[in-house]
Amino acid sequence: MILTDYFRSTPDLTWDLAKQCGVKHGVIRLPETADFDLTNAAHWKTVYKRFTDHGITPLIIEPMPNEVHDHIKAGDEKRDESIERVLKMFPIMRELNIDTICFNWMAHIGWLRTSSDLPERGDAQVTGFKMADFKPTGAKITAEELWKNYEYFLKAVLPEAEKYGIKLALHPDDPPVPRLGEVERIMISAANIRKAIYDICPSDNLGLTMCQANYYIMGEDLDMVITEFAKKIFFIHFRNTAGTIEDFRETFHDNGALDMAHLIRLYKDLGIHVPIRVDHVPTLKNEQTELAGYAAEGRLFAIGYLKGLLEV
Repeated sequence: MILTDYFRSTPDLTWDLAKQCGVKHGVIRLPETADFDLTNAAHWKTVYKRFTDHGITPLIIEPMPNEVHDHIKAGDEKRDESIERVLKMFPIMRELNIDTICFNWMAHIGWLRTSSDLPERGDAQVTGFKMADFKPTGAKITAEELWKNYEYFLKAVLPEAEKYGIKLALHPDDPPVPRLGEVERIMISAANIRKAIYDICPSDNLGLTMCQANYYIMGEDLDMVITEFAKKIFFIHFRNTAGTIEDFRETFHDNGALDMAHLIRLYKDLGIHVPIRVDHVPTLKNEQTELAGYAAEGRLFAIGYLKGLLEV
């Protein structure tokens, strides 16, 4: 597998620490500022060079930029315009040898946690989700609408993705609950993921981001899911967790419910050779971070632990 890490588009401490840990490839978030045009190749090349000058080669875009993705998932009046902008990304990505986009189908409410300061080992803090603590946002969308919007998207983008050799790696809903207030969710089970990648618009360019802890929280048998979807796994989020779908928490990567060493062996035994990155790390004691789960220092143990498992 290819060891990567997650990077924002401007240099910060995560860039330096990852490089010191031996990370040479990046999963990158594109700029979300008014001066960055998703359809402008020169803008992309400036960002790309910033990474390569730092010794990091970008491989994956994550997430699909929210300025287009949000409209597409919701199916609003800007959907078609947004899809056109996504299509213009593909030839630029091909030119730069960035061949994968990690996308999701969580409309209105994306990745969600209700706590960011739960105690973990040695006074570290982690994020968690408890359904009882969730407060509805007022947004609304039905599962039927989500499936229709998903099909519309696939029919629009897969021909161009195939033309340019771009892979779409579907991330499951997080948390994988059927509804949050009046916002329904659909990528919440292996059965629905199976429908999403095989039944609607089958394509060699449509596959999965295997966020392994999410499938565990769904209640799925990870060995069975990974084995079934092996040929469709384009990207792996290496993450551990503990709890139930209604009440779960992140953990240090060696301190949760998942047998991480076993999972790495399974990926290897199945011949899955794709980019992999650590996800949802603890915030270490006295560490300051803008986004809980994505702290810089908290990644050190996680990357080292993953790198050690990959070398066994």
